[in-house]
Amino acid sequence: MQAHPDTLFLRTPRLDATDPDALRSTLRDYFHATFSRYEQLFEVLACDEAYYRKPISLRHPLIFYLGHTATFFINKLLLAGLINERINPRFESMFAVGVDEMSWDDLNESNYDWPSVQAVRDYRNAVRSVVDRVIHEAPLATPIDWNNPWWVVIMGIEHERIHLETSSVLIRQSRLDYVRPHPAWEPCRDAGDAPDNALHPVAAGVTRLGRRRDDPIYGWDNEYAQREVTVDAFQASRFVVSNREFLEFVDDGGYANDAWWEDEGRAWRDWRTRDGHQTAHPEFWVRKADGWHLRLMLEEIAMPWNWPVETNYHEAKAFCNWKAARSGAPVRLPTEDEWYRLHDAAGVTEVPENGAASANIHLDHWASSCPVDRFAHGDFFDVVGNVWQWTETPIYPFAGFDVHPTYDDFSTPTFDARHNLIKGGSWISCGNEATRASRYAFRRHFFQHAGFRYVVSDTPATAPNVYYESDRQLSEYAEFHYGDEYFGVPNFPKALAQIAIEAMGDRPARRALDLGCATGRSTFELARHFEHVTGVDFSARFINAGVHLAEQGELRYTLPDEGELVSYKTRRLADMGLDTVRGRVDFMQGDACNLKSVLTGYDFMLAANLIDRLFDPAAFLKSVHERLNVGGVLMISSPYTWLEEHTKREDWLGGFKKDGESWTTLDGMKLILGEHFRQLGAPRDVPFVIRETRRKHQHTMAEVTLWERVR
Repeated sequence: MQAHPDTLFLRTPRLDATDPDALRSTLRDYFHATFSRYEQLFEVLACDEAYYRKPISLRHPLIFYLGHTATFFINKLLLAGLINERINPRFESMFAVGVDEMSWDDLNESNYDWPSVQAVRDYRNAVRSVVDRVIHEAPLATPIDWNNPWWVVIMGIEHERIHLETSSVLIRQSRLDYVRPHPAWEPCRDAGDAPDNALHPVAAGVTRLGRRRDDPIYGWDNEYAQREVTVDAFQASRFVVSNREFLEFVDDGGYANDAWWEDEGRAWRDWRTRDGHQTAHPEFWVRKADGWHLRLMLEEIAMPWNWPVETNYHEAKAFCNWKAARSGAPVRLPTEDEWYRLHDAAGVTEVPENGAASANIHLDHWASSCPVDRFAHGDFFDVVGNVWQWTETPIYPFAGFDVHPTYDDFSTPTFDARHNLIKGGSWISCGNEATRASRYAFRRHFFQHAGFRYVVSDTPATAPNVYYESDRQLSEYAEFHYGDEYFGVPNFPKALAQIAIEAMGDRPARRALDLGCATGRSTFELARHFEHVTGVDFSARFINAGVHLAEQGELRYTLPDEGELVSYKTRRLADMGLDTVRGRVDFMQGDACNLKSVLTGYDFMLAANLIDRLFDPAAFLKSVHERLNVGGVLMISSPYTWLEEHTKREDWLGGFKKDGESWTTLDGMKLILGEHFRQLGAPRDVPFVIRETRRKHQHTMAEVTLWERVR
């Protein structure tokens, strides 16, 4: 199926146009084409039950993904200031988080009362109207770059294109009777004998990774800054590994032979066995009486042996180990650097704007893979397209990496040495995904439309160190929470926990909520007294530090000293006497102004240095009693540093003249909290110091107040 130029799925647009009206029109078309194509994907579901039955245990049911991409628009447009009202706060909390099996992703189905399919469709229609109105009416200064509020409009569209692909994988993993054929999702019908694979040399050379800041194409934060590297010569397979080539590994008992599997891969394979899954062949292979079949997104077909095999990283790595033993050559997966060098050597170009791609990518040809020898790229085939290709490289930040403030959990949670980069895109990779500079990574046991090619090289596969956190703000908070004391000022999160525990007295101490927990020190400290403590923060990268400490017991980060000089720090819970409470904490990502309903029934709640960073602090205080049991205690600390960049002037709780008199934040809190709380004792001042560099520190005084819920 060759796409006609008029029917091509729109490409990610250039953002350097100087005509605002023309750019608005381009983005409106791009938005609606993407939003509609995503909804068209869900038309393949044959019944409502298909929306609510999890395709796999590690992901939400598909109803979540139908709502997720729409709520993403609303949540990000609010942060960017392009809208100022929610459409459905319940949906915008329920559908916000939970897509990648991170430790804070709440996948417990008992915590969800999923809405009807029609309700989510109605919600999507409302979101479509809001986004269309933003594109039509919001002030637009061209060009659109990283710092432009309109960046989040393109962010939302590209985010939906990512989930177009990930949702197609989940549909492929759904029961066959849950799906039905659809004319917009026709697979390739060309199948035959697989070509013999062979190695072909790739000369040594310099390759460049990353985007420039002035690149006119949208990029995700991990793509910016640049890396230039000299890659040694290597050999690469001309084709990605076909089903036929992989069959040799299957028939040789490769899945059962521990010798071919890395420790992590064996653990995954054994877990699959215990969980009742097959572990003798790839996920999408189906063994029937008449031979092997292949599960596509919407049907099963007789095995197309000349199509690419699709595996997770562990299976691809085991195959390479098996092939290395058989051939005596150092066979492995390529590194990210080697893939870029192969891309350069093969002369691959970007997907054209007005013509079909010379690769099975961007939905230009079929809604499935196709023969591995269909699309030539120089001396190789499928350097891009058909299936993603696993690499040996765990994703890592380039030097100079910056987190985009509107979406801080796109990349940073994956910088954990557990997510490997996949390169090249698949048949359904669209927009940013289909560009050379894109960098996507998945957990090694996850399935995508992903396969692999192998390389032979005497150069070992290495990757930059991903273990020391280098994000400056996160490092500051890690040191603030777990580091040294400065100028004799006691550790602030620990001091707050001690005040809280003292105030609780003999009150019940079952569950506590640390809201705005940052990197989590107070969460751990409160667990000395409470049976269980949940830390919640808006920032996923902050939460990840707490999660890592809970899982590993230690955290490593770099600390700025002077200019480019840094110190390397390792902090251990055992050194703080907190190792024994690791099992009594958990962490979740959440918006303090729009928390999930499951976060309720607490005996104690801490909101540390939070209220003067909320866009609607009054709304938070008016509803906070719903989270606490009667008799429970709320603790608020804040330096009351009101800034319009966080909270509009008219929404400040205090810090201004009212009726000619000074009106403090405490006055504002008393007015709102008085309906449900009584104040416990007098406010107290608690100092804290944040280290910025070895010779620069920020000394601040927070006011701490305690409130008991009485009604």
